[in-house]
Amino acid sequence: MRSRVSLFVLLVACSDPVPVAEGVYGPLGTAIPTATDVQRAVFERGEEVALRRFAPTDGLGPHFYVVFCCACHEKPVFGGAGARYRDFLLVGQRVGIDGYLERGVNGVLPHYTVGDDNRRPTDENADAFALRNPIPFFGVGLIAELAEEAILAHADPEDRDGDGISGRPNFDRGFVGRFGRKAQPVSIEGFIRGPLFNHLGITTDPLGPTSRAQLPVPSPETVRGSRAPLTGGDVGRSVQFQAAAPDEPTEDDDGIPDPELAEDDLFALVSWAMLLAAPEADEPSERTRAGEGHFEAVGCADCHVRSLESPRGLLPLFSDLLLHDMGPELADGVPMRDASGSEFRTQPLWGVAAAAPYLHDGRADTLDEAIRFHGGEGSAARDGYAALPSGARDELLAFLESLGGRAQRTPGLIPPDAPVSPVGAPGGPRRPLNADEAAQFLRGREVADTDRFRTEGLGPVFNGDACRACHFDPVPGGAGPTDVDVFRQAIPGEVNQPMGLAHRFSTEPQRPAPAEGATFFEPRQTPTMLGMGLLDALPEALLEALADPEDLDGDGISGRVNRTPDGRVGRFGWKAQVPSTREFVRDALTAELGLTLPPDPGQTFGAETDGDDAPDPEIGLADMRDLEFWLNELAPPAPRSTDPGQEAAGEALFASVGCVSCHAVLDGPSGPVPAYTDLLLHDVQPAGFRGVPDFEATEREFRTPPLWGVGETGPWWHDGRSFSLEDAIARHETEGDASRLAYEALDADERAALLAFLASL
Repeated sequence: MRSRVSLFVLLVACSDPVPVAEGVYGPLGTAIPTATDVQRAVFERGEEVALRRFAPTDGLGPHFYVVFCCACHEKPVFGGAGARYRDFLLVGQRVGIDGYLERGVNGVLPHYTVGDDNRRPTDENADAFALRNPIPFFGVGLIAELAEEAILAHADPEDRDGDGISGRPNFDRGFVGRFGRKAQPVSIEGFIRGPLFNHLGITTDPLGPTSRAQLPVPSPETVRGSRAPLTGGDVGRSVQFQAAAPDEPTEDDDGIPDPELAEDDLFALVSWAMLLAAPEADEPSERTRAGEGHFEAVGCADCHVRSLESPRGLLPLFSDLLLHDMGPELADGVPMRDASGSEFRTQPLWGVAAAAPYLHDGRADTLDEAIRFHGGEGSAARDGYAALPSGARDELLAFLESLGGRAQRTPGLIPPDAPVSPVGAPGGPRRPLNADEAAQFLRGREVADTDRFRTEGLGPVFNGDACRACHFDPVPGGAGPTDVDVFRQAIPGEVNQPMGLAHRFSTEPQRPAPAEGATFFEPRQTPTMLGMGLLDALPEALLEALADPEDLDGDGISGRVNRTPDGRVGRFGWKAQVPSTREFVRDALTAELGLTLPPDPGQTFGAETDGDDAPDPEIGLADMRDLEFWLNELAPPAPRSTDPGQEAAGEALFASVGCVSCHAVLDGPSGPVPAYTDLLLHDVQPAGFRGVPDFEATEREFRTPPLWGVGETGPWWHDGRSFSLEDAIARHETEGDASRLAYEALDADERAALLAFLASL
């Protein structure tokens, strides 16, 4: 039977109370303080695996959602939660009221496919969608140590005490589940192997007995048959959802031998997660103590029990780890193992201050919203919270924010109070700034980094919820990996008719539908924005003088400018379709984030209205000007010389094989601009290539991409399908034929020198 009094209160009232666990807390993203030197070494190696960018040659795909583990677990530091641009969809075919039919449809919907058809279509049988926001990993090793009895002690599946709270366990292979939104996996190993396969397409074998014995936390053996009986009419309703953790080898048919992740790498990755420290709560204050009292009084602690007893003492995670029926308010119809479509695990609250957005689908921007969205078994606590005086509600929220992570909370991903990088350094300004300019640079960086909420106008369709969401390699303002590529869509015809972007996300729990008739999709890799101001300052006349649309000099290079409908020369974007930094800001804020803009005389990009409920404009002109200033003042990538002699030889070869015909150093108003681009349109595609036109740019034409920083902006090519610089060179055809053939004729040492030169830019 379940008591309304927290376990903590009961235990401290005993004559021999169980002490609160010590030595397990630390800054978010760090190893547990009690970790040994050996464990710290494997922790560091595991984080390297978590940050590894996988390529198709490593086994990525054939379908994938992200290219590295920490893509989703990055906020506020690696191992944490994720912003809305890292949400993912579960898709299925609905049967009955809350079930999914298992017909090869159920599972994570990847956005990408390795190969020619890079946009993964939504299965035609799918008619049900459920959104998921990533879960933090902080302290999960401590949760794994909990005995099943500590969780089952709070279960009351038939609500025998009549308090309206009927928490019950989920089961994984006969063990009490404890991880995931539905408590569907029991082990961290399973919780990691599932997303490796469902999100990255990376196959693994279960850890062998020797590896499991060396894990920081013992892993339960895979057994069957000891499942506890289900109650309440749930027998027969359970559906094994494909997104659940596997307990057998995973396999795919991408041509890379399985398993694609070695056992020692999987061991390190699992160990890293197990060793992540628990969030350290703030010292209690009079205000937070009052808030805790309200938390208990309104019934929040009925599910978010203060502590569970662990081998180390009381573990203050503020969760019973049980399933609760949250009613139609939060139901999404996804059953997992024994959890119904309206049941969810009580989310631990330690570190909650740094884990926005909230709830299983990230629908809540704030903790206040998260509480007010509670339904079903959470209704009474919700109503009790809403009935509190505003001051008491503020105290309760202050208590929640005191449970760890507040000091590391950030509006985006840049750490709080992070200083501006030095002049010329990655992420720093390109020139010395005075005090006012430095302040504006910081404001612009904050605008770029800040995650936008739906209440602020995000959407109704979007690709990212911040500028930094796509532009973060190697620093905010840089490029982006394949898993933030966008898609241009078109209606196919004799000439493909462009229909804008095919967005990845919607403010509704479903994938945005393509434009009517659009069945052609072209991926676009995220380009770097570093050094943008130097390119913005190049005179239009300079670019027009470089153009040779008729190839009058007969060199086979016929670069030409792209022009906007009002006659301006384009210079940004893969089709040189954007004429200035100011228009680039306007275009991205609307097209990628769905934000509406204030009028700005002379500017034509972006939208001033949309169909959501947020008042227009959804971003102010001052923020836009700060963002524009930051972009214009960002330093270009700094050269990275490792072998000056080899790089000098490579530079000479770069010129001799003809690369400089397009990848040129231009003379700007303040001197040479070593971006290695003429900003002109060229056709370097193979015969039969079909793409999406943009203004005067044909289907086959693309802007010469700048090469500064090219060694850190992979993968390459407009579609992001080249995972090496050598492959990108090999893909040059038509106007690039001569240079490609000349490169291929070089000997191995010469090719290595040319590649070293590129990597040094």
